[in-house]
Amino acid sequence: MTLNTTSKAKMIIDKSFKISEVNPRIYGSFIEQLGRAVYGGIFEPTHATADEDGFRQDVINLVKELNVPIIRYPGGNMVSAYNWEDGVGPKESRPKRLDLAWNSLETNEVGTNEFVSWAKKVDAEVMMAVNLGTRGIDAARNLVEYSNHPGGTYWSDLRKSHGYQDPHNIKVWCLGNEMDGPWQIGMKTAYEYGRLAAETAKAMRLVDPTIELVSCGSSGSGMETFPQWEAETLEHTYEYADYISLHQYYGNRDNDTANYIANTLDMDNFIKTVIATCDYMKAKKRSKKTMNLSFDEWNVWFHSNDQDKQVEPWSVAPPLLEDIYTFEDAILVGSMLNTLLKHSDRVKMACMAQLVNVIAPIMTETGGGIWKQTIFYPYYYTSVYGRGTALHSIVDSPKYDSKDYTDVPYLDQSVVYNEETEELVIFAVNRNLENQLLVDVDIRSFEGYGLVEHVVLENEDPKAINTITNEQVKPHTNSKSYIENGTLTAVLPKLSWNMLRLKKNEEK
Repeated sequence: MTLNTTSKAKMIIDKSFKISEVNPRIYGSFIEQLGRAVYGGIFEPTHATADEDGFRQDVINLVKELNVPIIRYPGGNMVSAYNWEDGVGPKESRPKRLDLAWNSLETNEVGTNEFVSWAKKVDAEVMMAVNLGTRGIDAARNLVEYSNHPGGTYWSDLRKSHGYQDPHNIKVWCLGNEMDGPWQIGMKTAYEYGRLAAETAKAMRLVDPTIELVSCGSSGSGMETFPQWEAETLEHTYEYADYISLHQYYGNRDNDTANYIANTLDMDNFIKTVIATCDYMKAKKRSKKTMNLSFDEWNVWFHSNDQDKQVEPWSVAPPLLEDIYTFEDAILVGSMLNTLLKHSDRVKMACMAQLVNVIAPIMTETGGGIWKQTIFYPYYYTSVYGRGTALHSIVDSPKYDSKDYTDVPYLDQSVVYNEETEELVIFAVNRNLENQLLVDVDIRSFEGYGLVEHVVLENEDPKAINTITNEQVKPHTNSKSYIENGTLTAVLPKLSWNMLRLKKNEEK
């Protein structure tokens, strides 16, 4: 079979080259009381599809399609000045508050109980964040008691009086948000945060010993204090937290596609540096515990920066951070998911920020329809089919240099093997802007496996977008890839995201 291509790569995949079981929480997301994420996003009582609780069922259906296992709430920057008590109890008596993080007016019509109810509707658990900006130990331990204690105490009985007899049993809790950031209400030094987080963690665990806790890492790899922040805060939180957080966003501000889609090299280095810092602290403390990572904010974010400056201050649910994503954004998102999978031995949770309207894969019109952004598709396929064991593959790929990176492989990939369903799934990005990539994949370890489907996301225009009336970027199947003599020959179109799904043939 002759193919017209100038780029070739090789891969070896073997069942024994295991990285780790993939924790489903790696496909989590995030809803913040920000912009139209809640009001006009997940919650719109006057919408034609609204259910008895005011939640949009068209949104619920798309979120369920993504198979999102865990959703972080309520922030984000807003949590650092948020009083959780404002969002519980009779709605008519809830106060309206200035949201200092986003210059908006928060009505508190949706709060802890409502969000937990919504999360159940989409089959997701809640990752709850507590305010360590303007508040601390007392408010955090009270919220755990309100949420998780069965009854017979002030806060648990208050929950019952609000109509929620059974405890919410929220298992994952974030100890604040981006506390190293100058933009954060109640920003802390590493020492201040470490001490407060450790003491808060201890109190929260006294209320519910079963919870899992996330300590704040740096707000991004570009922070001047990175990774010293991790080292100093872990001096205090290492034995109390189960995870340390990572946050990272990328944007193609220089309009340089080749450099932009190489940003996962930075993401990979970010993860490795945090792991090294955690392991240094493990050695320093002579601990038997290994600190895992929660990459609980990641995405592309830059398109809406200018328009956000024009929003009327102190308005309710203004259209903030409504990035309209391009095809090249979807390519990078696919590569970011690959990076998470390749570090699944330590990255046990991750949250695409965010889920609806705010830098999100799902967009809605208030009072109107709904549509899938370009980034929806790599997120969907990886979440649905990337369940099982991540495998380390041996890759030989041609490379290129860009403005910020050298030796960027044209082939970016991750591999997941699901032994239970006997499926092997390859997620592959061809970063080559000009040529298709022919990849010979040695799959002799998977004898008897056939190619079920090859899904491709491609477009001639890297800037192509989706709108409610015109979906320019959507997946299709590719029939050019084939298996012969223990080799999968994968034909990856230029600048494309791909999923190749193989399954063991049934014995006749």
